Amino acid sequence: MATPLEEYERKRRFDRTPEPPPAPVASPRGPLVFVVQKHRARRLHYDFRLEIDGVLVSWSVPKGPSLDPGEKRLAVHVEDHPFEYGTFEGIIPAGQYGAGEVIVWDDGTYSPDDGGLAFDDPETANARMREGLARGKLSFTLRGRKLKGSWALVRMSGHERDWLLIKHDAFASRDRDPLADGRSVRSGRTIEDLQAGRLPEASADEVRAPQEAVGARRAPIPEKLAPMLASLAPGPFSHPEWWFEPKLDGIRALAYVQAGDVRLRSRRGNDITRQYPVVARALASQPVSAMVVDGEIVAPDERGVPSFERLQQRMNLTRDEDIARAEIQIPVTYQVFDLLYLDGFDLTGVPLAQRRALLERALLPAGPVGLVARFETEGETAYDAAVSLGLEGVIAKRRDSRYEGGRRSAAWLKVKATRSEDFVVGGFTRGQGTRAETFGALLLGSFDDEGRLVYVGHVGSGFDERDLRDLRARLDALSTDACPFTEAPPLNAPTVWTRPEVVVEVKFAERTRDGRLRAPVFLRVRDDKPAADVRIVVAEPSPAPREPAPAADRGLAEEVLEQLSSPKARLTLEVGPHRIPVTNLDKPLWPAVGGRRALTKRDLLVYLARMAPYLLPHLRDRPLTLLRFPDGIEGERFYQKHWEQPLPPFVETVRLFSEHNEGDQEYLLCNNLPTLLWLGQVANLEFHLWLSRIDPRPDAEGLSTEFTGSLEAIERSVLNYPDFIIFDLDPFIYSGREAPGAEPELNREAFARTREVAWWLKDLLDSLSLPAFVKTTGRTGLHVYVPIVRRLDFDAARAACETIGRFLARAHPGEITMEWAVQRRTRKVFVDYAQNVRGKTLASVYSPRALPEAPVSMPVRWDELDQIYPTDFTIETAPERVREAGDLWGGILDAKRDLLAALSGASTGQS
Repeated sequence: MATPLEEYERKRRFDRTPEPPPAPVASPRGPLVFVVQKHRARRLHYDFRLEIDGVLVSWSVPKGPSLDPGEKRLAVHVEDHPFEYGTFEGIIPAGQYGAGEVIVWDDGTYSPDDGGLAFDDPETANARMREGLARGKLSFTLRGRKLKGSWALVRMSGHERDWLLIKHDAFASRDRDPLADGRSVRSGRTIEDLQAGRLPEASADEVRAPQEAVGARRAPIPEKLAPMLASLAPGPFSHPEWWFEPKLDGIRALAYVQAGDVRLRSRRGNDITRQYPVVARALASQPVSAMVVDGEIVAPDERGVPSFERLQQRMNLTRDEDIARAEIQIPVTYQVFDLLYLDGFDLTGVPLAQRRALLERALLPAGPVGLVARFETEGETAYDAAVSLGLEGVIAKRRDSRYEGGRRSAAWLKVKATRSEDFVVGGFTRGQGTRAETFGALLLGSFDDEGRLVYVGHVGSGFDERDLRDLRARLDALSTDACPFTEAPPLNAPTVWTRPEVVVEVKFAERTRDGRLRAPVFLRVRDDKPAADVRIVVAEPSPAPREPAPAADRGLAEEVLEQLSSPKARLTLEVGPHRIPVTNLDKPLWPAVGGRRALTKRDLLVYLARMAPYLLPHLRDRPLTLLRFPDGIEGERFYQKHWEQPLPPFVETVRLFSEHNEGDQEYLLCNNLPTLLWLGQVANLEFHLWLSRIDPRPDAEGLSTEFTGSLEAIERSVLNYPDFIIFDLDPFIYSGREAPGAEPELNREAFARTREVAWWLKDLLDSLSLPAFVKTTGRTGLHVYVPIVRRLDFDAARAACETIGRFLARAHPGEITMEWAVQRRTRKVFVDYAQNVRGKTLASVYSPRALPEAPVSMPVRWDELDQIYPTDFTIETAPERVREAGDLWGGILDAKRDLLAALSGASTGQS
């Protein structure tokens, strides 16, 4: 007797094709699954497959599914496929049956719907599908990412294999073509990606059915659940393990749906179904047997922004006529963001990412029921976009978080729009230089539950001259010999204590894990608020900022690019809530070279906007030195560490002791897109960064974040501990075209020799088990970065770098030099270790360079080093390269090694 998969097996050679061989047929443990695979064989077509009795009954649909009920698409019944085929993506080799590329275009669960849904009863569903298959008519409801609602497969009269695939009226559309999205729902790849050699990698987050989810368990639908609550975060952040949803101003409600019956319960567990009948009716028509979802009931205003004030007008209505009137005058929607139960399975123990994947397949957004948007990894962008729309902020959620009903969890964080707080002044540091007559910084604190003043940090920026004078006069009258803080602040500057009576409002980027303020800026004195009312705000620490994925939301940057497409030479860029005037957009900054036109300030701003997702993570929290060319690279240049004029409100700074100027100075930070664009407007062509940063997380949390007052303060601080040691490989091999006394120009012989030295260096670093990241400098040489745990200060790191460099030079004395006398470097590659100095800056990865070709300092893979040349990467070509290759240095801080341990291991013969 033939088995259902005999024909499938007969057509394939499983030693030559990656397709799965037949496996024992298992009974379904939950809802039946469907899959639609896009398949480029001799012709492009779509394979439509329904699980019936443990195998995938399959139809080939040449034109693919249509959402138009008037379109009847031919579906040719082909051999059954094994259940395991439903996750297959890849390339079937030439010469094999069906040779070509295959992706999972859509998948999910389904149920026969003629006679009612049976998602929670697979035995009944199988029996009804068998019966429909035998009589030549199947009616079913799909729950996929792209295909939803009711469909039919009808066998054509007189044709055993020819069927028609027809969309029923639910979720139908004559305007939307689902085939326009050609990506796999499992890997995001397209057929074209497979043709180009980019093979699919399935995401563990993508699950089709509740029984496939990690942590799902069979259970009856719960009677009552308590909602999971979010803790407070100090400010916006980005992190690859978190995503971000808009914070909606409405009423939290859990919806229980079972066999068409709906109950809406408030956060306190009260039944509020009667107050929102339209929402209840919409939920009753959802394609589920049983479901519990979490969401927010909101009343949009005329702009579509949720208004709690509007919602209040109908929250407590009880009379049917009042509720009916309110449904017309103040309509509400139910915005769903989580799935807790589905068709016989409790999902509260399932990771959020998998719950969301199931929710996006199971929920039918229609009428007043919607799905809350989410933004991957780029939290600052999501936050700025939410605030610009008038929302409260965002909710940050860990991708792996389980649903902790009734608990306020640190796995969900509220990031509110206001990033300022009131603090009590407990003293000030004496000023220096221009501030000698006023003060350097205010010492801030908040009262704890026992009435003790807890130090939270100091603020030294944001004051104008009047603020400085007035505050000094007021604080002098409050001076005292006793420190008002429960523990004396760790300061290294002369301090005056004051009675804790003056309240000031301060904005800041976030709090560190020990409760200190990061990048604080003075806003105003709060004479209206008693000091005793200033209490500690308990907030969960933001996760360590990480590099956003290049494919993360680019909304703001894309809007900037659209604005820059205007031919006007003067514009005001709108970047979220910020407005940035830009002028002289057609001014040349780089001259015409060869057949290329001159490149203008507009070209620079376009480059910065396109590269922002890649460039900003490498600039974050690092003091910046500007290299400005107001009249282009052929005009005068300005190195600038400090900005004397008033700064735009979005520009963050750090105040630190400057050895050169012998006093505290403000240094710029480039931590956001508006700052990046503003720097382009002031013609900053190169971004030169410190090798250390002000944020101690995650590997230097025991180090001080006090940077002002003295050289000793800096030396004890996290800024004295670099994230990298860096080898600057600079060839002194001349082309012969240089002017007398000039440094060597870029030439291919010199760069080839530099590449060879870089390989020798990598071999040495490999022997020490140290990671090496290489980039072009954008000029003549290469930079090799070694990320290190912040245990060594700059002096120790520089000594380690020198030791490694001298070992390399001794091994290759004819090719490498570490001589400081320039005349002794000729025909050799200079290995410069002296860049490893606190306060010394190097061109950032992806920084443009002030050379005629407009090159970019570009990270490269070691396996492509021998094929590249510095002028391959310019502000015109770099964005496309990074779009295809990604940020090769995106994980550089995650690759850190303990340099001290590596060198100790080498000295004892251990790897």
